Amino acid sequence: MTGLAFALVLASAVIHATWNYLAKRIEASSSDAWLFTTLSMIIYAPLALGVVVLRHPVLGRRELLVMGGTAVLHTAYFLLLLRGYRSGGLSLVYPLARGTGPLLTTVAAIALLGERPTSLALSGATLIGISVILLAGSYWGLDRRSGGAVLFALLTGATIAMYTLWDKYAVSVVGLHPILLEWGSGVGRAALLTPFAVREWKHVRTRLRTRPRELLLVAALIPLAYIMVLTAMSFTPVSYVAPLREVSILIGAAMGAGLLAEGQAARRLFAAVVMVVGVVLLTVG
Repeated sequence: MTGLAFALVLASAVIHATWNYLAKRIEASSSDAWLFTTLSMIIYAPLALGVVVLRHPVLGRRELLVMGGTAVLHTAYFLLLLRGYRSGGLSLVYPLARGTGPLLTTVAAIALLGERPTSLALSGATLIGISVILLAGSYWGLDRRSGGAVLFALLTGATIAMYTLWDKYAVSVVGLHPILLEWGSGVGRAALLTPFAVREWKHVRTRLRTRPRELLLVAALIPLAYIMVLTAMSFTPVSYVAPLREVSILIGAAMGAGLLAEGQAARRLFAAVVMVVGVVLLTVG
């Protein structure tokens, strides 16, 4: 993995954990996902237009179908993730969702894309997976209230694995520009989420009046984090990018324990050490 790819993915991890913290703090719903997406499309429209004007990308049937697939997968991701946050804490849902994704992605990348990460990289990915279990460890004795959160977190993780592989194909094989893929699929997400907004229009209006700063910040951060990852995936094997991206778990767990007072700081510190070792092995490999 090159230094540029490492920097892009690491910065993306910080940004990703931050917007998840904000979404959990305001208890975001499905209609909020529509707000995030719609505002993102407005904010990033000039960049997308710039790509079209300067790059003259091909936008045929295959490209549009790929964007549509990305829109469907990311819509499912947002709905499952936000549902999980309404059922459980950030320090439960975030580690489980983010940890399930890269492990499945690495296995699928090897089986379906023919990628061959080194033994060091695979060892690093394994340690990252172990650290995820340690981060969420106190929750394995689940009560009925936590069970729903775990289910949605695991489903979110499976969705992450699917969209990571799909989007890797989009940027590295189809050749879609990361900004154009994110913006085009965002238009599709906004359309898919519109029924939720219409059904909860009173809530939408209240959010715009009471939470404008949080909405704008999340709307700006979501595409930025993923554009960085897509850029890295355009020239780096996905089996390296996906596990490294999970450093965001450390930040999310710290935010849950500190800012949201969800506790378990000592166990999460030990898990952080395990994850750092995994990241080093993954990078060296």
